[in-house]
Amino acid sequence: MVEYPVVSGLGDPTVLHKIRSILRVKNIFDYSLRDYRQDQWLDEFTYDVSYNANNIFDITFTQNGVAAYPDSQSRHFAIDLRTGAIIKASDVFRSSELKALATLVNLKMRAELRELIELAKTSPNLAAGEGESIAEALNDMTFEVNNLDDFSVSEKGVTFLYDAGFPHAIEAFAPEGRYLFAYSDLKPYLRSEGLLWQFVR
Repeated sequence: MVEYPVVSGLGDPTVLHKIRSILRVKNIFDYSLRDYRQDQWLDEFTYDVSYNANNIFDITFTQNGVAAYPDSQSRHFAIDLRTGAIIKASDVFRSSELKALATLVNLKMRAELRELIELAKTSPNLAAGEGESIAEALNDMTFEVNNLDDFSVSEKGVTFLYDAGFPHAIEAFAPEGRYLFAYSDLKPYLRSEGLLWQFVR
């Protein structure tokens, strides 16, 4: 099953064309509809719009399927409806504060990782040494400035996203990778001329 959004309602045809180009099926997971039909591993391709107002369009695509084992991927886009461009961290956060912001997100991620590290070390379902290996991989993870570009916008705030890229066999130990911050907490980092400043109270 494939569910795909039809983007319309924008007055500027150039901007509309840019957004439709970004959201082409082939651009999401590098698979066209023809590829999906030929491979026949896909069960579901769907999407969720988390925000669509105030010149921001925030959408996440998800695909689920079965090959050697069940698999799922997601891809997120936050788009400026004024320009049709994908919103980058540098568009909405002060460049001088990006490092400090990454450190703030990393602190929240480390709290999640500590629990997963302990779980990996004590799991009875892992082979000898495997838990330590997973714990070491988790301990090496750091949320850095280049990770800031992947974030989702909602009424509640900004959720920074992080994909650990764990293989299916140890996916249960991967961090959820979703770190929500209220706009009030992000005020010191936001650009006053950026799209997200409108949410600061």
